[in-house]
Amino acid sequence: MADRLSALDASFLYVEEPFVPMHVGSVAILRRRDLDYARVLALVARRLSYLPRYRQYVEFVPGHLARPVWVDDADFDVSYHVRRSALPAPGSDAQLFELVARLLARPLDRDRPLWELYVVEGVDGDGVALVTKTHQSLVNGTETIDLAQLILDDEPAGGAGDGGDDAEAWRGAARPGRVRLLLDAVTDSLRGPGEVVENVRNAAQDLSSTAGRVLDVAGGVATTVRSLVRPAPQGPLNAPVSGGRVFAGVSAELADLRTIRQRHGGTVNDVVFAVMAGALRQWLLSRGEPLEQTATVRALVPLAVRGPDSVGFSSVGLLDNRVDPCLVDLPVGEPHPVLRLQHITHAMAEEVRARRSVAARAMARVSGFAPATMHSLAARAASSLSGRMFNVVIANSPGPQHPLFAGRARLERIYPVLPLSRDQALAVGVASYDGGVYFGLNGDRKALSDIPVLAGTISEAIEELKGTDW
Repeated sequence: MADRLSALDASFLYVEEPFVPMHVGSVAILRRRDLDYARVLALVARRLSYLPRYRQYVEFVPGHLARPVWVDDADFDVSYHVRRSALPAPGSDAQLFELVARLLARPLDRDRPLWELYVVEGVDGDGVALVTKTHQSLVNGTETIDLAQLILDDEPAGGAGDGGDDAEAWRGAARPGRVRLLLDAVTDSLRGPGEVVENVRNAAQDLSSTAGRVLDVAGGVATTVRSLVRPAPQGPLNAPVSGGRVFAGVSAELADLRTIRQRHGGTVNDVVFAVMAGALRQWLLSRGEPLEQTATVRALVPLAVRGPDSVGFSSVGLLDNRVDPCLVDLPVGEPHPVLRLQHITHAMAEEVRARRSVAARAMARVSGFAPATMHSLAARAASSLSGRMFNVVIANSPGPQHPLFAGRARLERIYPVLPLSRDQALAVGVASYDGGVYFGLNGDRKALSDIPVLAGTISEAIEELKGTDW
């Protein structure tokens, strides 16, 4: 039987446009410790045996009579996907982020497996960055995880889990011909005749514009998106997306956010969103935007939630869980930082109670580096809502509070990268790791050319909350 994409996975291929690529990713910065391109290439080649999907590409069925199928890439070349780059001296963050923005803007090659990994040397002199791009149709949080989870270990120099066949030992199945694809499609259509019409319709229209659509986000549990939500307030964050991107990463101390939580209440997650509310407020004011005290920016906040029969996270991943999209109004018009935090704490508590949200402690127990896969699921949840319902995507996921390694190189920082929707000019991924909190800002180059200003206001918003007694 054909290994057919799910309806949700196929939808990310149907809605993708040249200016709106549907890949997620990360920017991981490590101390070199002998980590070079050859070692990364060998590490990835060894570990691909654990993720067969990364050696398959998507084959479309003629006439869209059925959903596309996964097909082994018999000519798979790992060196095509793992690429080498370098920064000129001094290898600053600004230079790295400019390169990342250009890499993010390029769609993935659909004639090959839908992922890329760039080994960027010369970061801050002797560091190296691993920049990943993985299509949303590939990372579903159940059968397939993100590249960061594949590469990073709890101990240096690999370990017991560093086995697996090398790339040369792998042999893919023969590519199915046109007749075989059509015969499989006819067989499947006999089991579900209505699906043929649905497949043709889905391939011809934008699925993401249907706000009431029921989407299977993860683990076989469906989430219903309410269609009666009032439209989001209009502003500079809702703009047609161009072909260019800008990227910025911001680092903070987890201890600072915990101090704010202890002083003013709420959770660390609430503090993250209060920080973003303060940052967006200052950024809007820097642009001369008029802000009444009641002004808000609506954030789409994906929450990991337990299914009705689920106790918690599986020891091997996100198999029994889902990510639901919820909408939270950030009070950017409120001038007092603590009142902003209190407003967000109340709003988030209501969402958590309604959705049985998974606690940060449970999420952090997922094996491997969970935030990479969690942000992929968050991007899927965001795709289920109409762009008229929210202004910005902000996804926060806790990570391990101990060092991780790629080979012998220690991971120092990691910035998530979430994709933009057609009319969304900013997406923010947040991840905590080993005492740090890392904000990844992916923006449209025309609408958010001043993204360094927004990045700077994040640090200012943290200091503002730290310095306020009430």
